[in-house]
Amino acid sequence: GCVLVVSVIEQLAQWHNSTVKAAMERLCDYIPGKYSIIHHMSCCIDREMNADVVCHSLRLCKQDPGQPLCHLYSPPKREKHSSGLFHALGHARAKHQIRSKSFMGFSSVCAFPLLANLCEKIKYVLRNKLPFEDFDGDKFSTFPTLRGYHWRGRDCDDKNTTVYPGRRPDNWDAKSDSNCNGIWGVDPKDGIPYEEKFCKGADSKGVVLLGDSAGAHFHIPPEWMTVTQMSAKSFANLPMAFSDELDWPQFSEITGFLNSTIGGWTDSLYLRLRKRNRCNHRDLQNISQNGIVYFPINMTPYLSFSLARNQLLDNPAIVIYATIGNDVCNGERDTLAHMTTPKEMLSNVVQALQYLDSHLPNGSHVILTGLVDGRFLWDNLHDRYHPLGQLNKDVTYSQLYSFLDCLQVSPCSGWLTPNETLRNLTSERALQLSNVLKEIARSEKFANFDIFYMDFPLRQTAEEWHKMGGEAWQLIEPVDGFHPSQIAAALGTDITWQKALHEWPQVLGKENLFNNQIEAIFKDQGGH
Repeated sequence: GCVLVVSVIEQLAQWHNSTVKAAMERLCDYIPGKYSIIHHMSCCIDREMNADVVCHSLRLCKQDPGQPLCHLYSPPKREKHSSGLFHALGHARAKHQIRSKSFMGFSSVCAFPLLANLCEKIKYVLRNKLPFEDFDGDKFSTFPTLRGYHWRGRDCDDKNTTVYPGRRPDNWDAKSDSNCNGIWGVDPKDGIPYEEKFCKGADSKGVVLLGDSAGAHFHIPPEWMTVTQMSAKSFANLPMAFSDELDWPQFSEITGFLNSTIGGWTDSLYLRLRKRNRCNHRDLQNISQNGIVYFPINMTPYLSFSLARNQLLDNPAIVIYATIGNDVCNGERDTLAHMTTPKEMLSNVVQALQYLDSHLPNGSHVILTGLVDGRFLWDNLHDRYHPLGQLNKDVTYSQLYSFLDCLQVSPCSGWLTPNETLRNLTSERALQLSNVLKEIARSEKFANFDIFYMDFPLRQTAEEWHKMGGEAWQLIEPVDGFHPSQIAAALGTDITWQKALHEWPQVLGKENLFNNQIEAIFKDQGGH
């Protein structure tokens, strides 16, 4: 975090030909709220020192005994002294030894006064995987972030636990909208409830994603660290982004429903199901989680807390099981030893499926998605410049990957590495685990859902994007160099949909012949 902030401040000073203090004021003007910690750093940033040196000298970055000294930038060289980071660091620490003490209390971002309250809320949703604002406890919310309706269909009555998206209508919703799909009341022409007239026998179903950070749609806006494009507008979405854990599920491949504001376009399985049957409105749940620390590879306890589906009262669901990297990705030095084994994969997934079978309404469907072949990342990014390195051509993705790996926070040590043998071994394990999923789909039977398998469509996505004139690196998130981009998410939706349409038409349900009438009535009543 320190290296990022100091890099941006130094580059702002360079780009605008200003002092560090002026660059700091400019950045603080851009960022919503008053992040006073940034002001305190102004005394300690020297344009002659790179961000690694500044942050180590302030002891916001540290070197544990026996561990290497981690750095993002190439070590500085001195003509008259011994070259390298150690000399520069010794010089800087002597200069800042008094000032640096005041930063020891700010080792956590949650120590910042402005962020303390937000951090407590984020800790709650990470701990409980449920909306922070949910007054009736039905796991749905009228608030967008903090696991609210960006993640699950929007509640239409947060004071009534029997009203929520995805339930079967109560008495055909003649008097109120019990399932929040906007269809309720009685047609005055014939006295038949609209829900009965338009949705009865329509094979309504929701979509549920069980995923990792790719499913949550992790994204750090590149404009936050690209000084040539930076303005106050760049940071307008900062509070919302932090409240959603830097995820953007509202634009994601499975549950996206809003027009993308982060590039590309939004196309999702939910939007296509809704277009196919307007009665499916708001019936979505994105139960995904960032990171290896919080996201359990064994998903059963996680599901028991987070899944909102009543077997007796709710519509069936299409459940997408897509942990495309977590089982092989970790930040450990001996990464291979910490990967899920095929035996563990079989046990964990079967347990999760048994839990789903006891909670999903009859007539549901489960799609198991194979793991990605992450060699695509290094092959297409390692020698390109990261957004932080574009101004001075001094930070490549290879340097970023090494920095994160040194800090032991790499999102995937096995793929984000110059070690080709390790990359190949990681892909080999990913293929073994995908084969386990394929065999489960072939051999296991469940009472309340049928089960299917599909490979993660990376190759088809790249081919389709190439036909559209794009380049492979554009399918990867530019800041973290790891997750699928908005373009990749939208293209992936079409590939998944076409496969389901041709191979598993029963999954998607029937096309509702009343869709046009439903929309016409909404329009007549001034709705949308």
